[in-house]
Formats: sequence, structure tokens, C-alpha cells
Amino acid sequence: MNSIKVDAEAPLWWSDKLCLDSNLNRYRDWVNTTYSKNFVNYYDLWNWSVNETEQFWESILLFFKVRKYGNYSRVLDRLEMPFNLWFPGLKLNYAENNLRLGKQEYVVLSSDESGNTRRITKYDFEGEAGAIRRFLQDIGVKKGDRVASILPNVPEAMEALYATSSLGAIWSSSSPDFGPKGLLDRFSQISPKVLFAVDGYSYNGKKYGREDVLAEFVEKTGSIENVVLLDSKVLRFRGSESRDFREITSSRSSMEFDPVEFNDPLWILYSSGTTGPPKPIVQSHGGILLEHLKLLGLHYNLRERTRFFWYTTTGWMMWNVLVSSIGLGATAVLYDGSPNYPDNLSLWKMADEQRLSFFGTSAPYITNLMKEKIRVIDKFQLKDLYAIGSTGAPLPPEAFRYVYESIKNDVWLASISGGTDLCTAFLGGCPCSPVYAGELQCLDLGADIHSLDDEGNEILDQMGELVIKKPMPSMPIYFWNDNGDKLRETYFSKYPGIWRHGDWVIITSRKSAVILGRSDSTLKRRGIRIGTAEIYRILDSMEQIKESIVVGVELPGGEYYMPLFVVPRKAENFEALKKDIARKIRENLSPRHVPDEIIMVSQIPKTINGKKMEVPLKKLLMGVPVENALNPGSMANPESLEEFEKIANDIRMKLKLSH
Repeated sequence: MNSIKVDAEAPLWWSDKLCLDSNLNRYRDWVNTTYSKNFVNYYDLWNWSVNETEQFWESILLFFKVRKYGNYSRVLDRLEMPFNLWFPGLKLNYAENNLRLGKQEYVVLSSDESGNTRRITKYDFEGEAGAIRRFLQDIGVKKGDRVASILPNVPEAMEALYATSSLGAIWSSSSPDFGPKGLLDRFSQISPKVLFAVDGYSYNGKKYGREDVLAEFVEKTGSIENVVLLDSKVLRFRGSESRDFREITSSRSSMEFDPVEFNDPLWILYSSGTTGPPKPIVQSHGGILLEHLKLLGLHYNLRERTRFFWYTTTGWMMWNVLVSSIGLGATAVLYDGSPNYPDNLSLWKMADEQRLSFFGTSAPYITNLMKEKIRVIDKFQLKDLYAIGSTGAPLPPEAFRYVYESIKNDVWLASISGGTDLCTAFLGGCPCSPVYAGELQCLDLGADIHSLDDEGNEILDQMGELVIKKPMPSMPIYFWNDNGDKLRETYFSKYPGIWRHGDWVIITSRKSAVILGRSDSTLKRRGIRIGTAEIYRILDSMEQIKESIVVGVELPGGEYYMPLFVVPRKAENFEALKKDIARKIRENLSPRHVPDEIIMVSQIPKTINGKKMEVPLKKLLMGVPVENALNPGSMANPESLEEFEKIANDIRMKLKLSH
């Protein structure tokens, strides 16, 4: 059994008022009336949603009054995965539904780290998006063509997405901090016809020019016919026309929409690409529309007059979730820049001034605030804030308590987990469930989540492999340029017909969940499986530690080597810190969890989206050459490679391992 115990203490949060007034409660009443049910709590509803898959997803279509055309004979062609067809015969458009279902005055509020703010009305948003749509039509963009973006998190990126999807063309975006290799690894696979871009960006008070990166990328991609530049100097590209975004949108145009098949591609997202080319994940108009209406409407309680924020770049799936929020009548709140500039209260200042309703961020951001002992509660009242969302990594119990003690004591903390693969969360927020420290509140509606042991048996209150047993509409319709083999290998090779997500999870007896890290980075020492999140939970509570990463390597003769790499806040007295780390891990977990070696480093290798690169580091320690162990184009800090390559070589020499 896994050593993390379900927290027996009282819930940190529970709100009858929020639950009674929630969209989820209204939906349950509607289901009871429409389908002659008698569901009294959330898990009555969840059980129905996973046992009556077709009826549940049709209920989402009907409850949210989705605009649709044509008829469908059934909801789902079959229950067996993968490559399911949903609502065959039905047509709709993602952009049309989100812009027509929402009745808000302001579609977007936008801020940056310099304090500049903009409010975009629906009238202005549609006028500019309509002008972009007209431009795309004029240059010959049609259904199925790919439109790429290297724009920051600004309203113009959102307008370009909605213009693209209104035509049935396929959107794909990355943030401007990617290098040329990272951009090529992604976009060269899909041959985009048009590129929206900037020639530079600002971050942490500094300006970064990207003219050379942009020129190299456009030339090497080879398929880009038009480059649309936002607030940039005039640039010329070999083989491509250069256009000015402001000139295109200077003459507004009415927004129109082309209905497409429910299962037609909407956008292409990418896997992290840490160990090879990122996988291009294609998701559908209808699948994303239904999933995001369910997620944002029922699980996050978005509605008219709510202001929804998630700190993200345009290269992370949370941006795609954020820009879908307008379909619920919410205002999408965008932020471009560093979350800690000019100081680590800047986002909370923005949240207070903009009267945010829902503040989403990453678990490492909250953990860092905790370590810095930041008292948001003393500076800002956050009167309109009803929820804080956290994702990207497991949030330790101490950070849950920190939120209630130091940010806002009556806020709903929705710690969530999901993935780019489905562009959603399938564990997490529920306005009608209590919040317990360290736990994700619920299994989301329509997500048939289970935890399996090594033999494929379902288990509770123990660490197991996270799987999904029933199809969900936002699952990939395919990988771009894949005949199906790579998709099957990625998700269905271990358990045929069952989606293996790649996370360790504990599903508790009360149907909450605890995520314990990636199953492909599992530590297995002396016969005991250890999720890396167990160790990070202890380290994240130590103020002396800035960052850490732990890996395990199988050695000849059945031995196992488990080093821990630590970035201390202060380099002095590291020997004392090492002893303190070992003691805390031993006392809170077990002697088996104590690393073989604790090594001081200057930084931790991370992806551009801020995730620790555990598997590539393990490969380095196993002697895999750097060029085969990881993809520097996917890294936020490729300069860290030199340090870790030297450490890996030293370790292998010390352990007398062959290269």
C-alpha cells in the first residue's frame, strides 16, 4: 500500500450556499426532471454519467442549448476505444456556440506586467475576428488548412483563434518564448499555411527580440504563405507575404460561421516533446465544445458576470480552456508577462483591481508563495473571488492550508488534474463537495476514472495506474500524420481498450483523489513503488529548498540508485541541509524513501510549461547521450544541460557503469 494516507482532519472548505446556487445543482434538478431520476448528491450524478455514457453527453448538448444543425441517429458509434465517432450526422461550430451562447458585454479583460489593461466588448471582439476571418478567406484559407500562431497571451490571439475556427480551418499555437527548434518540432509536422506572430515579447521587465528566430522558423517550415505580424516592425520573409495585423482589423467585418461535422478537427495541441518530437494531438469542434461547457459550467460554476482567469501562455492547454470560458457568459481574463514582476503580489493586485471571480494558476506558483511566506490576505480583500484553481503538478497539503491561512479563508480551492491529451481536467473541482488538504475533490462527470494495480485489478486507497474506461468526446480524434499506431501505443498498449493516462493516483473511499506523479517516472526501490510527489511534498514544506528533482536508476544485479537534486536558497551549510532532508523524509515517509545521495545544483531542468524533466534526467544517468535523452527545444532552461551532463558522467564513473 502507498504510504500517503488520506487526511483524516476536517474539510478546509464547504459551502452549502455555493452548492445550492450552483450550475451543477441546477443541472442535477434538470436531469431528475428530464430523465425521471432521483439523484440526491454528486456521486449519484457521476455514476449515471459514466454508466449511461450516451445519455449523459446528450444531456450536456441539450442542457447548454448547443447550436447545432442536422440530425444524429445516435450519440456514440461504439463504446470501445479509440477513434470513436460522436453524434454522427450533427454539424456545429465551436466559435459560433461560444460567441452566441455567452451574453456578456465584455468578452476579454487583458493585463500585462507593466500594468496596462484593456477591456474588449463582444461587439469589438467580433468586429476584429470577423475582419481576420475575411482576410483568411481572401488569401484562400479553407476548411482543414492549418493556421499557426506565435502570439503572446493577448486578445488578438483569441480573435485569431475564433476567426480560424469559424471557417473550419485548424488552429495551432505556441508561445513566443519557444526557440526555432521547438517551433519547428511542432509546426513543421502540420505544414501551416498562415502564421500569426510577433517580433518580440516582454517578460520579467525585459524585452526579447525574436526577429531572427521568426525568420529562421518561417524559412525552414516552407509551407507558410502569409505571416501576420502584431505590433511589430515590417519584416520580409523569403517565400512568404508579410501582413500587418492592425491593418487587417482596421476595417471591421461581421462574424459568420461555417458549420462543420461534430468530429471535424478544431485545433492541434502538442505533447511536451521532452524525449522526442512532440506528438500533434488533434481534437474536435464538438468534443471540445461539450467538454468545456461541462468543465467550466458544472465543475467551475462559470456564468454571466463571472471573470475567469488562469495564468498561462498560449502554448499550454490551459489557454485553450481559458478562451472557451466565454461560452458560459464569463469574461476571459488574460495576462501577458511574468507572474512575479515587479513582485510576487502582482497577480493578486490584478485580481483585486479586476475583481476576478476565479483565479487559476500552477501548483509550483502557490508552493513558492508559501515558501516565501507571502501574506496575500493582508494586502488584498479579493471580495469577488470565489475560487482558486491549481494544476500542473500535485499541490501538497501544506499548500492547501497556506491558501486558507494566507490568501483567502473562505475561498473554494479547486486542485485539478487532467492533460493536454484531452484538453481538460478529469479530476478536481466540484462546488458541492468538501475540500480536504492534499486531495482533488471529485472524479469529473463523464470521466470513468479508475485506479489499477499491476494485474489490472481496481483498487481504492492505494497507489495505482490512472485509467479511463469509457470514451470522452475531447479525446484525440487522431495524431496528425499518424495511421493510428502511435496513438494506440501511447494510450492503449498496456490495457487494450482502456486509456492509460500515465499518472499514479490514489482514489479514496470517499471518491476524492490524490495524484502522485507520472507513472513513467516512478521510483521503485526495494520492491516498493514510490511516486515522486510523495518526496516533493516533504521538500516543498522546507523553506531552505527552492526547487528539487528526484529520479531512480536500475543498476546491474538488481541494485537501485536514487539521487535527489536540490537547489537551495542559500549554498552555505548544505551538509546540514542534507541531513535535515534525510531526517524529514525518513520520519514522514520511510527509510526506503531516503535518497542515496543529495546533490546541490544551480537549477532544475524544466519544460517550457514549467514541468520537471524527470524521465530525460533518468535517461542521462543511464548513459543515454544528451541528443537522444531529451529535446532541448522543449526546455525552458537548456543551459542546465551542461551541469547535469557533467553530474551524470561523474555519477556513472563513481558507480562504475559503462557508457
